[in-house]
Order: sequence, then structure tokens, then C-alpha cells
Amino acid sequence: MKNLFGLLLSFLLVSPAMHAQVKQGDAKLWGTRMGVKIIGLVEGPATAKVDLQVACVFEYTEGDIYNSPPALPPAANGMQHLDKALHGVITDIRKTGQFEGHTYETILLDPAPGTIKAKRLLLIGLGNRDRFDAGIMKGVGTIALREALRLNATSVGIASDLKDAGIDSPTALVAENITTGALQAWKTQAYLRQKGYSNKPILNKIMLLAGQAFFETAGTGIVKALEKFPQ
Repeated sequence: MKNLFGLLLSFLLVSPAMHAQVKQGDAKLWGTRMGVKIIGLVEGPATAKVDLQVACVFEYTEGDIYNSPPALPPAANGMQHLDKALHGVITDIRKTGQFEGHTYETILLDPAPGTIKAKRLLLIGLGNRDRFDAGIMKGVGTIALREALRLNATSVGIASDLKDAGIDSPTALVAENITTGALQAWKTQAYLRQKGYSNKPILNKIMLLAGQAFFETAGTGIVKALEKFPQ
């Protein structure tokens, strides 16, 4: 009976019905800090409507975002959708070594009309997939925020794309680190503005993208990050 109860509990914890209330396109305001809204969004990087979309990739290995497993299957793989929407350019520049995906390496793309919803796309490298550490995601959040400010974006979407690449990452911690990095960078800009070394930004939304199954878990990490910063 005890084993039966354990099996039933495991089923309930992973059952799709648990995520039925969360659907594609849903958004939730997790909080506002220093004048910028922190929003969770159930969307992929190809379809999120933002001024700047950020996506993360590891150093290239053959077919890494298309091999399932370890990559997520096509229906749930936002990076596959993004690459296909851009006619394979993400795979192309990585495979040919023009963008190697080293840790914190960046490249900015101007998507052609009708490809993805974002006006611009920033790829951030995560380095060697076998050496991934969730701590580097703070730097991802910082880079994303600073690039959004530099480009005078009003909104930035950030997708870690770790699950897409088949990395069994700690979802809450990753979301916490990205949010922490972004808000710390935002706080620094506010400090510089007080000193007269930065103009008032027009950015007002930081969108943290997550799949349906990971949305609420990511939210716990976002909330934990928000607790580190004043209202």
C-alpha cells in the first residue's frame, strides 16, 4: 500500500493535469522592482513579442538541439523553433565556427521580417555543456539587461534554453540567477543615473520565458531573487 501511494504521488507530481491551468501565451507579473516589471511568460524565443530576445546556446556539438534525447522533443523545444524560424542560421553560424558559444560570448542578430516576433535577437554562449554550472546564469541576466539598455529596448525576453539542449538544470535556481543578474545590472544603472553618468532608460519589462511544465517552478526562483531587492 505504501509503494502504491508513492507511485500515485509521483504520478500526480508530473501529471500534465497539474499544469493544465498554465497554457501557451500566459503571462504573470511576479513583481516590480525599481520601476521595471519582472514577468514570467509561457512562450518560446521565436514567438515572444519583445524588443530584444535573448537565447542561450552551448558550444556546438553535431545536432545538439535536434537530437532527442538529450534535447527536448520538437514540440517542446523552443530553440528548435527559433532556429527553424530563422532558416537554420543559429546552427549554421555555430557549425561553421563563426559563433563558437564560449561562455558569455555574444552575437546580435537582426531577424528578417516575418521570421520571429522579436525585433532583435541576442545569442549568449554558455560554454562547454559538460561543465555547465547554474552560477553562470547571473552573468547571462546581467549581459541581457545591459544589452537591452544599450539598444534602447522597452522590453527584453530571456530564455535559458537549457532544457532545450537536454541539460537537466535546476529550474528555480537558474531563474533566480538570471533575475538576480538582471536586477543587479538595473540597480547599477540607477546608481550611475543618480551620479549623472546614465540617461533614464525606456526599458520597462523583463520577461523570463519558461515552458508550461516549468513555469511555476521558475516562478519560485524569480520570487526568491525579487526578495533580494527593495520594492
